[in-house]
Amino acid sequence: MFSQRKGENLNGNLSGNLKGVVPLLGLLTAFPAVSTDMILPAIPSLAKTWNQPLAVINLNLVCFFATYGFFLLFYGPISDRFGRRRPLLAGLTLYVLASLLCALSSSAPMLIFFRILQAAGAAASSSLSMAMAKDIFSGPERERILAHMAIIMALAPMLAPLAGGWILVDFSWPWIFFVQALLGVVGFFGVLRFPETLPRVSDTPLSRVMNTYGRLLLNPSYIVMVLVMSASLLPMYSFIAGSSDIYINGFGFSEQKFSHFFAFNALALMVGSLSCLRLTSSIDSRHLMTIGFAGIFLGGLFLLLTGHHGPWSFALPMFMITFSLGLSRPPSNNLVLEQVDRDVGSASSLLIFTYFTLGAVGMWLISLDWADKIPVLGGIALACGTLVLGAWVVLQKRGI
Repeated sequence: MFSQRKGENLNGNLSGNLKGVVPLLGLLTAFPAVSTDMILPAIPSLAKTWNQPLAVINLNLVCFFATYGFFLLFYGPISDRFGRRRPLLAGLTLYVLASLLCALSSSAPMLIFFRILQAAGAAASSSLSMAMAKDIFSGPERERILAHMAIIMALAPMLAPLAGGWILVDFSWPWIFFVQALLGVVGFFGVLRFPETLPRVSDTPLSRVMNTYGRLLLNPSYIVMVLVMSASLLPMYSFIAGSSDIYINGFGFSEQKFSHFFAFNALALMVGSLSCLRLTSSIDSRHLMTIGFAGIFLGGLFLLLTGHHGPWSFALPMFMITFSLGLSRPPSNNLVLEQVDRDVGSASSLLIFTYFTLGAVGMWLISLDWADKIPVLGGIALACGTLVLGAWVVLQKRGI
């Protein structure tokens, strides 16, 4: 049910739009995956076309993630001050324009620069979609909505590289960004027809709007939960940056076959989120988080021991890791947001900023000139699984 804190006007405006709220929130949340994963099949060929090392071409991913996370810090508090719609519309407009500029790039530096602009626009989407979910829904209903959003979001990394591979069969890589621009237009008109979800804007002066992060940094339960949950995602982001090199250059796959294996891994995220949605009615969400964190640990161990034996020996442990993330992420996101009673937009932004900042670190690390990326990825997953599972056990004993 809707939160009792919301006003009658909000409920009335949304009553005719609820059928579209979950797809819209899912689309907004999916922009990072669409923006990063659709270009993955083209990365090895771009390195050859522009005669650049793979680490340089991968900067279009690393810089996208870093910029995306940085701008999240601005959109959150601004949305608490002025509402969700206007920042979203501004961000989506920038996203569409930058996507078109990416398509017109003629060198690696140009593409990297325009990807930075694209990330600055896309940053409005995922943090504000999570804040909108908390505006509209409460308690267990919000946890279910976050699980639905995670399922829709999981389709993006599953379909995006497939779409990128198909585009490369008949068209050139710039068409990947033309498609992203079209998705940005769809999101823009979706937000345009949707009412404002924030029932009451903050009266904090714009000059002090960033002070909300000071309050969040003084909330120890929130900060600890953010760091723990963010660390659990590091193996997935490392996989995103290293997967095309592993499958195409390491296992000798074509761009299309790589996209199928990448989609198989993305399927794990959707299956994990679906399992979370089905199991939350019978299993406590905290137990699901424990199972998920243990799965990351075990998947990292298997990946380290057997991942270099062949494509399926690599794909199956990664499936286990990603499934475990899909299982644990909806309840962990909800638990993080439960630690705050105000400044929800800022709390959501800081959470996703931490996700993407650590993700950029993982992408940078796996993009280094390793002789074999598979044991590096396995080591990252094993270390993160050990850290997160251990921290989660300690946090439960302390009553968080």
